[in-house]
Amino acid sequence: MVNMTLSVPKELKKEMDSHPWVNWSEVARMAFRDKVRDLKVLEKFASDSEMTDEDALELGRKVNKALRKRYTEST
Repeated sequence: MVNMTLSVPKELKKEMDSHPWVNWSEVARMAFRDKVRDLKVLEKFASDSEMTDEDALELGRKVNKALRKRYTEST
């Protein structure tokens, strides 16, 4: 296994130190593993997709518009 050094803000470190029973190295390993897994899924999806960048942008605009409408109507 290789070692990595991470920097975290002082306030976060203070909060982490208030939970000394947590294995923060394991938490980081799990987060890295999960992120890599998610990226692999996205890469697989993108490689199999026939959607163009413009199609993806248009879909994003439509989703944003629908969400904006839903949340402005519900408030």
